[in-house]
Amino acid sequence: MHATTILMVRKGDRVVIGGDGQVSLGQTVVKGNAKKVRRLAKGGVIGGFAGSTADAFTLFERLEAKLEQYPGQLTRACVELTKDWRTDRYLRRLEAMMLVADKDVGLLLSGSGDVLEPENGIMAIGSGGNFALAAARALADSDMDAEAIVRRSLGIAAEICVYTNSNIVIESLEL
Repeated sequence: MHATTILMVRKGDRVVIGGDGQVSLGQTVVKGNAKKVRRLAKGGVIGGFAGSTADAFTLFERLEAKLEQYPGQLTRACVELTKDWRTDRYLRRLEAMMLVADKDVGLLLSGSGDVLEPENGIMAIGSGGNFALAAARALADSDMDAEAIVRRSLGIAAEICVYTNSNIVIESLEL
């Protein structure tokens, strides 16, 4: 997925998801302040997306419906969403990836059926994801809190990746 960077860090008493604001069409930056990170399930879940905006909104809406169907069960709602994503003729064409988290678990969701939980509490997606992931892992053992790690790591990714900017949006949950 090109044109964004989304990073999740779970450390101490918080889980934080942050993302940049750049939207690109091919080689052109068309918007610099998009909000790719948001709250779901009446504020109990946070999520961020990489990929097509329309596809991501569709997936967020579907995830909201699954969370209503399985309240308080983020993992189950995500598994059910990815099953639909893989098998539904319309959904299978959607091109996006998502990071979602609640107070108990953080997950990566993909259209290929992946529902992955990071083993160290850090995960990233998007074109600058590997840069942000490397930076966050390097900072994880520092005295920085989860939000500071996300901000610094996304800043580093923005300095390296041409599809990532430094207009950072952050959402967090207390554990």
